[in-house]
Amino acid sequence: MDLIETHIPGVVILEPRVFGDARGFFMETWNQARYAEAGLRELRPGQPVLLRRGVLRGLHFQHPNAQGKLVYVLQGEVFDVAVDIRRGSPTFGQSVSALLSSDNKRQFYVPPGFAHGFCVTSETALFAYKCTELYSPKDEASILWNDPALGIDWPIDAPELSDKDRVALPLGEFPQDRLPTYAD
Repeated sequence: MDLIETHIPGVVILEPRVFGDARGFFMETWNQARYAEAGLRELRPGQPVLLRRGVLRGLHFQHPNAQGKLVYVLQGEVFDVAVDIRRGSPTFGQSVSALLSSDNKRQFYVPPGFAHGFCVTSETALFAYKCTELYSPKDEASILWNDPALGIDWPIDAPELSDKDRVALPLGEFPQDRLPTYAD
C-alpha cells in the first residue's frame, strides 16, 4: 500500500496494492495491522451508497462522537473533499480533495474533526466507507457545500442536494461551540 500525504496532517490518500490478471483483480480494502502502521484508527464496517451523476453530499460531520472515514469507490467516480473544521487548528477552513474511482482504486482517509463531502462525476457511482465511530443522528451537522470562504473547486455547478445540505450554514456562521477543537 502506498500512502500519499497531503498538506493537512492526518488526511491521506491510500493506493492499495491491486493483484490482477485477465480474469479480474483482488484488492485488500482494509487490514487492521497494515492500516494501523499508516496511522489510521480502527474502523468499523460501513455501508455502500449508490448515487447518480450530479448528486452532492456534504459537507457533513459529527460532534461530539466525531467520525473518521475511509472512503473509496467500487464503481464509477467521485470528487471527494475533507475540510478541517477543528477550532484552533493551524489548517482550520482548509480543504483537501481527491478524485476517487474504480479505475484508480484510491482510498481517502478523512480524520475525526473534519467535514466530509463528495459529488458523483460519473453516470453512477457505488461509493463505500468505513468509520471510526457509529453514526449518531443527534451529533450530525453540515457546513454549506459551496461556502465561498472554503474555496472548494467543485467539478459541478448545479448539484442535486438534500434539503439538509441546501440549508447548511457557511463555516464562519456556524456556532463555534458546535465545532470540534484541535485538541480533540
